[in-house]
Amino acid sequence: MAQRHQVVITDLVRDSMEDERAILQDVADVIALDCTCEEDLLGRIEKADAVMVYHCLAITEKTIERLERCRLIVRCGVGVDNVDVAAARRRGIPVANVPDYGTEEVADSAVGMLLALTRGIHLLNSIFRRGGGPWTHEHTVPLRRLRGTELGVVGLGRIGTAVAIRGKALGMDVAYYDPYKQDGYDKAIGVRRVHDLNALMAESHVVTLHCPLTTETRHIVNAETLSRMPRGGFLVNTARGALVQTDALADAVASGQLAGAAIDVFPEEPPRDDDPLIAAWRDPQHPAHDRVLINPHAAWYCEEGLVEMRTKSARACRAAILGHRIPNVVNEVGDQSPGLW
Repeated sequence: MAQRHQVVITDLVRDSMEDERAILQDVADVIALDCTCEEDLLGRIEKADAVMVYHCLAITEKTIERLERCRLIVRCGVGVDNVDVAAARRRGIPVANVPDYGTEEVADSAVGMLLALTRGIHLLNSIFRRGGGPWTHEHTVPLRRLRGTELGVVGLGRIGTAVAIRGKALGMDVAYYDPYKQDGYDKAIGVRRVHDLNALMAESHVVTLHCPLTTETRHIVNAETLSRMPRGGFLVNTARGALVQTDALADAVASGQLAGAAIDVFPEEPPRDDDPLIAAWRDPQHPAHDRVLINPHAAWYCEEGLVEMRTKSARACRAAILGHRIPNVVNEVGDQSPGLW
């Protein structure tokens, strides 16, 4: 009797896996490990025919080298920075992602955070929850009218585009920086293209990040780039934590260079207690306590999006096992895909 194929889910999923099994039950057994670090995969993943990985751990070369018969690693999400795509390519293992599952949710979350910051909603809620000061709007002075305010979008992929369109609906003056975007997208959706990141930072009252984490984009927001923003601006990051140098962000809020920031992602998740931004956010004496809004990498989540992500990932595994074309492969040529921007 032929041995059953195996699809291994490395992390996050811990339920009955009804969605995955409905798609894979006739071709493979589905095994959820619910691991929190790569070391926990040792001895449990080697026989997998396909691997589904979320964002709670990384799949590096040391794990990829142990895979004996793997036909696909699918990153159940957009970014693939937690998978060594180059090592997988050297082993002849395709890496795919699910680039469209959370487009609306992340865009909605980014704009929701933007509104909570720019309208003083988060600041006032935080101040009055702890009984801080007189019952007045003056804690938020000065606030600017949103219409006509400059919104800078870093990365005009699917999510960045969705945010840009939402920003336009709010009446904002939307510009973007994306060196990998072909000409014409600015004209198609009616936004401005800025060819230099520093120029975008200098003109943007609000900057929102929607680019992948690569060697090029690591710490793309740092003390220098933050200093170029108009004083009293805002930063939103729902993309990848390491895009932002968190100690520089805490300092920018403390100095008043930033009037606030909203952060859904951290370089290490959950973040350490001694992370500079976390420490500042928890300190009632630090301006970040009231002016920084933090979420636990939740911008992607809604029930419909979760089902979509799981089913599309499972269908990719099914295609790999059956020898069919695999959608959304990101490592067909080299170890980077410009399309991820």
